[in-house]
Amino acid sequence: MDRFSEPTYRIHIGLRRAVDVLGAGGAAFILAPLMLIVALAIWIESGRPILFSQIRLGQYGRPFRMYKFRKFGPDCHSQGCPLTMEADGRLTKVGRVLAVSKLDELPQLWNVLRGDMSVVGPRPESLAFADCFRNGFEKVHQHKPGLFGPCQVMFRHESKYYPDGVAAVDFYRKVLFPAKAEIDLAYFSRRTLASDLGWIVRAAWVLATGSRVEAALGDRPNQQK
Repeated sequence: MDRFSEPTYRIHIGLRRAVDVLGAGGAAFILAPLMLIVALAIWIESGRPILFSQIRLGQYGRPFRMYKFRKFGPDCHSQGCPLTMEADGRLTKVGRVLAVSKLDELPQLWNVLRGDMSVVGPRPESLAFADCFRNGFEKVHQHKPGLFGPCQVMFRHESKYYPDGVAAVDFYRKVLFPAKAEIDLAYFSRRTLASDLGWIVRAAWVLATGSRVEAALGDRPNQQK
């Protein structure tokens, strides 16, 4: 945000926070019945806990507790791969629907209201990949993580990117993480409130229609095999 003077920067941050609170608060109110249905479906199928929480990396690399609807079995979140794969055996039946629809993300509206996250921002990364934020990629942490953004739209079907015969965690570290970080750095250094709104609308359209917006990975996968 060095392109802003100090007073302008404070106004800019204040406007973004107001948009976050109004947007997340309004969405939570409107979507409350849907969240109740999701919670009930999880409880009927696999009991408690309804929510899953995990420490993620926030702005300036500060850890915070992020919330989601639970999509794995009650005892599976601490086991195995830190990534969700396309045919992940840990997913419950309800969890598979949540993974495709992204409804598991709805509890993060609370994170937005708390100030941990923003409506638009880079996805908060797992501590398992904290060491990937180097060689310039640490600049992603200058921005508050968010529900929506370029990577959330372009990598909505991330689980389909993993090639057979390649360790998922290695592929994420060498290919997907750098691709995401480059996209985030390119966008968030020049973002505006109008462009953020554009990504919210685009994300809503993709979720509502099921259309796909693919990330351009070029020949990265072949280079890393």
